[in-house]
Amino acid sequence: MRGLSAAAAVVAAFAAPCGALAAQPQSRPQLVTNEAAIVEAMRPAAFDIKDPMAVLAYVLESLPPRVTVYPTENYYYFKFVHSGVPIAGNLRLDPRDRDKGKVYFGYYEDNADWKREGLEQGLELDGSHSVLVERVDNLLYRISYRGTSVLFALNDVSQVKPPAGAVGPDERLIGPVFDESAVRFFLVYNAKAKVFHYILDEAADVPDGLEPSRRADGLLIGKRTGFAYYRDARLDRKILIGVFEQNVRLNNYFDGPFDQLPDNFLEGETLRQAIVDSDPEVKGKIDRLGYFHDGESRYAISPYMQYRSENDLLQVHRCATDRRVPAAAYYRCFVMDEAGPRTVGRPLALRGLRGKSR
Repeated sequence: MRGLSAAAAVVAAFAAPCGALAAQPQSRPQLVTNEAAIVEAMRPAAFDIKDPMAVLAYVLESLPPRVTVYPTENYYYFKFVHSGVPIAGNLRLDPRDRDKGKVYFGYYEDNADWKREGLEQGLELDGSHSVLVERVDNLLYRISYRGTSVLFALNDVSQVKPPAGAVGPDERLIGPVFDESAVRFFLVYNAKAKVFHYILDEAADVPDGLEPSRRADGLLIGKRTGFAYYRDARLDRKILIGVFEQNVRLNNYFDGPFDQLPDNFLEGETLRQAIVDSDPEVKGKIDRLGYFHDGESRYAISPYMQYRSENDLLQVHRCATDRRVPAAAYYRCFVMDEAGPRTVGRPLALRGLRGKSR
């Protein structure tokens, strides 16, 4: 969920610091009723949805005085219904220009398979729009507009480290990732295999029910997110190998962690060096955060499959257990080659194996 097309969580979602999650007392789950949904669907419009400044005022006025931006690319997602139309959007405090008093604001008609794309608005806001963005402290920013101020606390994951043995000898840690799905990962780069992996962070309870596949040992699929993992046979960890294709198409908050890189905590040239090492064609074309020099697009690190059924995922298991795959290519079983309109891609390690006996 990046930029204007970022789908959403509710306006007040993600409102406690990362470190406080595990310490929160047990509580009963929030009940969501059809009655509440009906009331929202029938609520008359109170502002012009085509006026982005009116929408910004509504969003800020609807928030508590302080919120937490959990996703590590600094997006604060929101969602509401306007005149019977679902709207999704985000505020983003980009590390490249937030200290210059800028914030990105975008919203759009929420995506659905049965309809065309509709209204879409996006603005880079600053003092010229009467929007004040102030750095209050490290990772703490205040956004003010029309007499309303909200503090946005960015997620401090600087002390989140992978457990011993979770990063292989040929790998280096790029950083911790907090996805908008509430699932946490460690992004690592394997310099020997020249591939990236998202490793599931299991230091805290994983907010998903992982269902073991009956068709392949080591394959697990999240009941809430649809994220698919493979249990590494060499290290005690789970590697993200797939996200459900429909979630990617709808660009919702289960579309995978490619758009939540740990921007606030990337050290020096670590990310750029890894990207260029894996894909030399982009040398000289990206900055240290992986943005292309046109400033509009970013190199996507999405090694996992966009699967359509559990059957698609079985090829990862077959690759990982195929005796024809060289030992040095094992971790390339968890990275897909290019997918097409009729294919979900296949593991990189299977390239060149056709015709070889098992």
